[in-house]
This record gives sequence, structure tokens and C-alpha cells, in this order.
Amino acid sequence: MSRLGTFSGPKIQPWSWEAFGFAFIVLVASAGFQGACALFGAQLYFAAFLPAVFIVGIVAGAPAAVFAILLTVPLVWWAFMPPFFEFGPLTRTDAHDINLFFLFSVLLIGLADLCRLTVTIVNGGGLKATDKTVAPNS
Repeated sequence: MSRLGTFSGPKIQPWSWEAFGFAFIVLVASAGFQGACALFGAQLYFAAFLPAVFIVGIVAGAPAAVFAILLTVPLVWWAFMPPFFEFGPLTRTDAHDINLFFLFSVLLIGLADLCRLTVTIVNGGGLKATDKTVAPNS
């Protein structure tokens, strides 16, 4: 029986070179979008990168999403935080922005991992019943 409208699930295996390549491509696209936003005066340094971490986490898995985070912080520090295109000393505000990015990214990776697991369970036909019952008074 075919389910219409169901998501087929992520096709990229975690820890593969395709997963890390996908993370790099999404990171480059997010950097381009963040650069365009910076041209219009937006100073939200990590705004474009949080959705990218979530997308990478769902499609390519948690290891690739952590890879994206580890590439994002130096990229944002170098390209989007003043002085631009050089590593300057971090202000207290910049350090707080980086800490919040780490916090939100870890939460998004956990959510993305749960979404991947849910899609896998749903596409596999749901949870399978075992021979043992859960209730003691069956």
C-alpha cells in the first residue's frame, strides 16, 4: 500500500563525504545570503546560518551539522564581524553571539536528529510490536 504525500527520508548517510560536502555547499549558500543581508545593513551575524545547520542536520545528519557549526564560527568572525575580512579581537557582545549560536545550534541538531529518526520509523512501517507486553496485567 502506497502512502501519498509521505516524505521519503534523508538519502545521505552520516559520516560520508557526501554529507560533509552537502554541509559545505549549504554553508557557502548561507554565507552568500548573509553577505547580501549585510549589504543592506543587517548585523545579525548568525541569522542565515541557524536554518542552514537545521537543514544540514535533517538531510545529512548530526556529524555534518557539527562540521557546519565548526566552519561557521570562524567564517562569521572573519567575514561579518568588524573589522571585516580579518580576525580581530572579540568584544563581549560578539562572544555572547557566538555562545548563543552554539546553544541554538546544539538544540537544532537534536531536533533535526529526532526528525530524521521519526522519518525513518514512519517509512519503515512504524514501531513493531514485540512478543512481550508492556502492561504487567495483561
